[in-house]
Amino acid sequence: MTEPDPATEAFITHRNLLFTVAYEMLASVSDAEDVLQETWLRWADIDQDTVRDPRAFLVRITTRQALTRLRTVRRRKESYVGPWLPEPLLTSPDVAEDIELADSVSMAMLLVLETLAPTERAVFVLRDVFDLAYDEIAQAVEKTPSAVRQIAHRARVHVAARRPREVVSPAQSRDALAAFQQAVETGDLQRLLDMIAPDVVLLTDGGGVVRAALEPVVGAETVINVLRRLTSATFHPAQVNGHPALILRTDAAKNDPKIDSVLALRLEGGLITGIYAVRNPEKLSRITREIAVGR
Repeated sequence: MTEPDPATEAFITHRNLLFTVAYEMLASVSDAEDVLQETWLRWADIDQDTVRDPRAFLVRITTRQALTRLRTVRRRKESYVGPWLPEPLLTSPDVAEDIELADSVSMAMLLVLETLAPTERAVFVLRDVFDLAYDEIAQAVEKTPSAVRQIAHRARVHVAARRPREVVSPAQSRDALAAFQQAVETGDLQRLLDMIAPDVVLLTDGGGVVRAALEPVVGAETVINVLRRLTSATFHPAQVNGHPALILRTDAAKNDPKIDSVLALRLEGGLITGIYAVRNPEKLSRITREIAVGR
């Protein structure tokens, strides 16, 4: 069996890290995969003898490619129909056990990161999520280390003011999701009222392709009226973006029922404060394929 060459071996070794960096910057699985492809093409042309630290070099390439794509994606989002939500990412149970990593890829956190400028987002992800040295980050974003420190501080303050105030354990998330699922399936409105914060926000991302609310749905009673329509759907627990989530199917009688939505919750103070429903078929295509392969 032929051994992989050093360039290929280094790329494979760090691929998961590079994908996570790209995904956290772009909140899109397909865009992150494209960035990895572009990273590989550039990496394969590098004289390996000139590279002292393959990991740092690869992160630098990935970050620059992601920044370029992020600016393009932002222009595309300006014309997006209705609320925009991250593309759901199926994750393994071990990601959920790494609470910091799970928090960084959660729907709630990715939406917070969307409010950062591109360079701020890159610096925050590389420093606060992956704990890269300021010198390494400076090379990746083409800034001085002192400038990166200022950007990191500014981004950290910005994120702290908007992120969920408490860390929710995997067990708490699973319990809340199971109770939510049972309440929706049985139509137990009182139980839903007890679980949902009065100012809860429901975001539905249909991308202008399928039916979805074009504005955030705010308030417990209004949100519950929307949830009442889901009693005919079937719910399947899954690990999505590092947290328990629900996959909604429209017709369980078929051998390959269509995925209607991926539903994630935001919990604070023991109550559901945010519900994120991704319905855009383009954003569900990858997760549909992955589930089909794992059947």
